[in-house]
Amino acid sequence: MDEKKMVRVSKRLSRHLRHAPGEIGLELGDGGWVSVDELLKGLGQHGFRVSRAELDEVVERNDKRRFAFDETGTLIRASQGHSVAVDLGLAEAAPPEVLFHGTVGAALDAIWREGLRPMRRHHVHLSATEETAVRVGARRGKPVVLRVDAARMSVAGYRFYVSANGVWLTDRVPPEYLR
Repeated sequence: MDEKKMVRVSKRLSRHLRHAPGEIGLELGDGGWVSVDELLKGLGQHGFRVSRAELDEVVERNDKRRFAFDETGTLIRASQGHSVAVDLGLAEAAPPEVLFHGTVGAALDAIWREGLRPMRRHHVHLSATEETAVRVGARRGKPVVLRVDAARMSVAGYRFYVSANGVWLTDRVPPEYLR
């Protein structure tokens, strides 16, 4: 599959596995899982045909590992980033001392005032590496990377989770934990 189609399929999967499953007749089950057959059928019925082989390729090749199959390969879900109510069943995890958040300069004034908020998602997304945060921030312009004092947050009682693809999640990051 060429890169343009890979991106188109990935964006469509994100839309329906994270934000708008009902648009194509899907209902996310426990943990955000949905039947692969139902997903492919729903996409096809709404003018976006994807073969099982193409779906497998997108899940396998996606550099951010946004999607995952269950152990049977019959269910699929988005790893994180949902705006619809879903409990991914992630266990609380002890974070590394520092995590990173990629953003753009235009967002800094609000971030310094309010901290990092989940916005339309359920959690704030953080990266384990500065390099990943740069890539995330670059999606919206010239990237700015913030350092999050995750160790101090954890001691203060903030909870952290890590998704299957290595994205760190927390409810919010108050400004005093940012540099």
